[in-house]
Amino acid sequence: MAVALSEFARSLSVETAFTVLAAAKKLKAAGKDVVELEIGDSPFNSTSAAVQSGLQAIRDNQSHYCPSPGIPEFREAAAEFLTREFSIPAAADQIAVGPGAKIFEQFFCEAFLNPGDGCLVFSPHFPTYIPNIERRGARAVLKPLRQETQFRPQVSDIEDFLNDDPSPRAIFLNSPHNPTGGVTTEQDLRDIADLIRGRDIAVFSDEPYCHMVWEGQHHSLAAQPGMLDQCVAAYTFSKSYSMSGWRLGFCVSSREITDAIGKMINTTLSCTPPLVQLAGRAALMQDSSERDTTMRKFREKVVLLTEGLNRIEGFSSLDPTATFYVFPSVKPVCNRLGITSHGLALYLLEAADDSFGVACLGGECFGAAGAGFLRFSCAEPNERLQQALDFLPVAISRTERIESWLNSHPQFRLKAAYV
Repeated sequence: MAVALSEFARSLSVETAFTVLAAAKKLKAAGKDVVELEIGDSPFNSTSAAVQSGLQAIRDNQSHYCPSPGIPEFREAAAEFLTREFSIPAAADQIAVGPGAKIFEQFFCEAFLNPGDGCLVFSPHFPTYIPNIERRGARAVLKPLRQETQFRPQVSDIEDFLNDDPSPRAIFLNSPHNPTGGVTTEQDLRDIADLIRGRDIAVFSDEPYCHMVWEGQHHSLAAQPGMLDQCVAAYTFSKSYSMSGWRLGFCVSSREITDAIGKMINTTLSCTPPLVQLAGRAALMQDSSERDTTMRKFREKVVLLTEGLNRIEGFSSLDPTATFYVFPSVKPVCNRLGITSHGLALYLLEAADDSFGVACLGGECFGAAGAGFLRFSCAEPNERLQQALDFLPVAISRTERIESWLNSHPQFRLKAAYV
């Protein structure tokens, strides 16, 4: 007899991008040509100084345990970076290092949430927010982001959460935003800071796309006066420095909060490999010019994809403001074809053509508020993006194929029209 899994383990949801990635890889292995726009990975090489420093660290045998919060030289470089680029008043002992930014979602929840507490999440949302909140027996309180307000969080929704929830405790804030590409403005951040300052409310400020702001520049809640005492801001090397496989990120907060997170790292991860930290330190100190050149290439991709999608009847996307995602509404297409948005995404991958497919994600992979949208990543060469754009109108015109696919996948039939 098998040992029963916990209720949490049985209910655990995952990041759908990796599920679709696996399906795309399987189809490619079988000979299908697939343009992969499902996963938020960089198509570019890791930046030069990071690579050279990482190789040297291996040669120097930097492959043993190190302090759980991070090696001193990395923490110092990260603090200087935050102060220089985002005006965050950080010191080295306010930095904690982890394998990417995602792990700090869990540590934030462990630091602040008790069973029954309310945690405000703006939706569509990154898929792993909810499981980390539920790990603590807390409640995710969802408020919608809307295309008509540029997918910006509304301060009035935060006010309602603080006033109406029986136990308001925390807020997840993601800007630049995945999946929508929305940006929380500096004035929005001032208003949020003024609203929560001095209250027993903690904010997880998720900032992986801090160098992918195409209009204006990135601003962090952590830069607002007093917010480091109430905020954990998380960063990653995956996007800016094309180092996703290195698994490196860090957070900044007050010394007290960082010390608590350091203990969590100690009791789970032990530490992040020092050779990876040394590569990241080199990126922060030497690769800003190369990084910015790569960011300009990403912006070209986003513009190409956005303009191309907006030329397709039934697709409607905002002008690109941030990230390397495009998040068009496809409600007219789905309503006409009687298919859910994620059903449309899977059809484009699996059944629109025998030899060619496009991998993307339905907006509902990011919560119910994303239904009726698709998320496209720009992580392919420009000519492959154009191939995908040329294919999409053909794919959605093949109504017999769509109906055949829906007959074998009835769970993706649209039960009620999107509005």
